[in-house]
Amino acid sequence: MKLTVVAASGGIGRQVLDQALAGGHEVTAVVRNPDKLGESGARVVRADLASASPQELRAAVAGADAVLSGLGAVGKAGVGVAEAGTRAVVAAMRAEGVRRLLVVSAAPIGTVASPQRPHPPRHDPGEGPFMRYVLTPAVKRVLRAHYADLARMEDAVLACGLDWTVVRPPRLTDGPLTGDYRVAYGQNLRGGSRVSRADVAHCMLRAVGDPDTVGRILGVAH
Repeated sequence: MKLTVVAASGGIGRQVLDQALAGGHEVTAVVRNPDKLGESGARVVRADLASASPQELRAAVAGADAVLSGLGAVGKAGVGVAEAGTRAVVAAMRAEGVRRLLVVSAAPIGTVASPQRPHPPRHDPGEGPFMRYVLTPAVKRVLRAHYADLARMEDAVLACGLDWTVVRPPRLTDGPLTGDYRVAYGQNLRGGSRVSRADVAHCMLRAVGDPDTVGRILGVAH
């Protein structure tokens, strides 16, 4: 398949890129700094997703069978990139007639308010007591701005009219690719407090061709 990987030099994006290339796919990598990729073997399109216009991204998505995005803020200065970059990617995809979009969000986002969902549920139905009353509230306080950005990104994705999938992992680790992870539709996973970036990438690539994941939010965890 022809795949476009957005934020391909980031933690999850690089894993998607490497696994896609290893799987024999033809890959276009969208990055702000191509030097971070080295000799990856992918076609590279340079773009700053915090400010890129849809027109700048059309060449990156043209002809793609799917677009996979690992966009997310790194540090406070990057807050806003998930929403802004995703909206630009969506507009570019619609202009080029590309339908399949997969994005990474985060496990707590189902309980984060957004313009399109001002009154979300207080708790995710898949969480156990420790996650529900201790860990998730603590993490949401620390990452309030980051999660608000991801919630607005999800608003954009859910309203985009494309064949979308949102993947919501919990705490990310740099562990190896195992393929041994759990997936739940529309909720988080009981006892699932972490997952490796490599396994999140594997989940996204596996979902590309799975029609059951279209228009669905996936919880993924070890």
